[in-house]
Amino acid sequence: MNANDRAITALVMLAHGLVHTYEMAVPIFVVIWLTEFDLINLGVAQFDVTTATVGVIVTLGYGLFGAGALPGGIVVDRIGSRRLITGCLLGMGGSYILLGLAPNMVVIALALVLWGLSASVYHPAGLSLISKGVKQRGTGLAYHGVAGNLGIGLGPLVAAILLLVAEWRTVALILGVPALLAAVYASQASFDETAAVAAATDGGSKASSGIDSLGEFLTESKHLLTGSFLLVFVVVMCSGLYYRGVLTFLPELLRDLPGFEPIPIETLLPSSVLSALGIEAGAGQTLKPQDYFYAGLLLIGVFGQYAGGKLSDRIPVEYGIAGSFLGLAILAVLFVPVSGMGLGPLAVLGALLGVALFVVQPLYQASVAEYTPAGTRGLSYGFTYLGVFGVGALGGGLAGSILAFANATALFATLAGIALVAVLAGIVLARRV
Repeated sequence: MNANDRAITALVMLAHGLVHTYEMAVPIFVVIWLTEFDLINLGVAQFDVTTATVGVIVTLGYGLFGAGALPGGIVVDRIGSRRLITGCLLGMGGSYILLGLAPNMVVIALALVLWGLSASVYHPAGLSLISKGVKQRGTGLAYHGVAGNLGIGLGPLVAAILLLVAEWRTVALILGVPALLAAVYASQASFDETAAVAAATDGGSKASSGIDSLGEFLTESKHLLTGSFLLVFVVVMCSGLYYRGVLTFLPELLRDLPGFEPIPIETLLPSSVLSALGIEAGAGQTLKPQDYFYAGLLLIGVFGQYAGGKLSDRIPVEYGIAGSFLGLAILAVLFVPVSGMGLGPLAVLGALLGVALFVVQPLYQASVAEYTPAGTRGLSYGFTYLGVFGVGALGGGLAGSILAFANATALFATLAGIALVAVLAGIVLARRV
């Protein structure tokens, strides 16, 4: 990678890691919210706090995370990536400050809305920047994915560790600070955003400076969604639904399994260490194994992201998509029976799931670059993450509702079906090629 490639990759790695740090810390807080709050008081109506209602609140924030990607993609084609990434970081930091000050579930919902709106612009901005500015695109996507997974894993891990010595509001306030500092760095970074592409037309589509009008937006959207990109869009929607459906309530699902009983902290650490941490003997503080299993599953996804990025340079992405989603379907079918076999078999399946969940992401990111013109790359990634995080956000509400009215077996059967739809889309793409 040359100096420009490295400068861009450093910025997007930092921003991507923070986006997913905040995203995946939320399920750790969900477990606390389910026990701390009883009602959601909207003034004109009140609702009990259940997995279904909390799932709706989380889906609201996650949904905006996806829905904002499309307008974010349009804007990035007009003003470039740096300013959007800087604004994204400022907004995310502010949202977690608000979360730390939240007295009730209504303010929690507002904080998640602010986070979703702020974070939504990152993926079209960051991925457009890689696709147009980094000459070693596959390697850039691999490192970008690794950073995202470090955030995905370290976010809940850091949150879980901080929760040992502080209450959840304080933890949220602490987590908000790094994004504010990163925004300062983003505003000062220097690089050429379009070093890897030339201003040219591609396939009759605009490929110069983005969308100028509503008519142009409709024309370019039609151009994208009537071609092979439509199948890529199906793939990314399936990815988002599976991703959010399996992860939103995973700590809650694990909590009741054998081997995940809470462990008193005082049985693990000597009294001198407990005293240094401010933990009193007999205070009843416990480690929650499900939080660390969840964080470990996400961290191991680093290997999936790196492998997926490298594979995108070495094999047809269509075959990679079909094969990786077939693996996800098989893992969904196996999850419930394996979870009853004990912690060891479940740890193995969890590691495989962590890799498989994330190997698909660089593959579909690369497929977007393969099937779209450079001049509207931001719009293309905007549609992509509208599918991944907008439509995909429904996976959280879907999972919460299935768990409230059915069981885990029904949830994982549904997820397997979603993965098989993506397998079919990948096969059709491969046949077209």
